Amino acid sequence: MACFRLTVIVVMIVAAIVAFFGYVDQPSNWVYDPARLQAIAQASIANAKAAHGELATAKQITDETIRLMLEAYPKTTRYTGHWLWNNAGGAMGSMTVLHCSFSEYIIIFGTPVGTEGHTGRYFWAEDFFNILVGEQWAALPGAEKREVYRPGDQHFLPRGVAKQYRMPDECWALEYARGNIVSMLFFGFADMLSSTLDVLTTWHTVVESAGNMIPNLLAGKI
Repeated sequence: MACFRLTVIVVMIVAAIVAFFGYVDQPSNWVYDPARLQAIAQASIANAKAAHGELATAKQITDETIRLMLEAYPKTTRYTGHWLWNNAGGAMGSMTVLHCSFSEYIIIFGTPVGTEGHTGRYFWAEDFFNILVGEQWAALPGAEKREVYRPGDQHFLPRGVAKQYRMPDECWALEYARGNIVSMLFFGFADMLSSTLDVLTTWHTVVESAGNMIPNLLAGKI
C-alpha cells in the first residue's frame, strides 16, 4: 500500500511539472519581440558611435542598450547596476539581468578577454543573441565553415539545437530567451555546482533570477 501511495504521489508530481511546463511555454506569455530587440541593439550601436565616434567603448554601447531597453519596455525591464559572473557550458563571462520571468529572460552578456563553450541544448526554449561589440563564432557538428556574427547581427538558436560557440576577443551581446526558462536553469547552474564551485556567484545568480521572477510573477507576468 505504501508503495502504491508513493507511486501515485510521484505520478502526480510529474503530471504537475508537465502541466506547468506546458502552461509557461505559451506565446501569450511573451512580452519581448526578437525583431525589436535586434533593432534596439542596432540603434544602441549607432547612437553610441554618433555620440562618441567610431571607437565607442563597450560600456558606452551597453549603457545605451540598457537605456533603450528601459525606454522600450519600462514595465518589465529593470537595471540594478549589478554585474555577476556567468559560467555555463565551459564558457565564462559577466552578465547583468534586465528581465527574468518563468517564460522569458533578457541579459547583457559578454567578456573583454574572449571565451568559448557549448551553447546548451534547450528543448523547451529558444535563444536570440544580438551582438553589440566584437564577434561571435559558432558551428554545428561537422561544419566545415564557422558562422560569424558581428555587431547588429542576431544569432538565433532554435529549440533542440546545440552549437559550439566562441567569442575570440572582446564581445558583448543582448541575449533574449523565451519558452520555459526554468528548464534552462539546470544548464545555467551545472558549471557552478560541478566545476567552479563558486558559491558566491551561485548565490548572486539565484538572487538575480529570483529577484526578477518573483516581482514579475506578483505583477502577473509569467
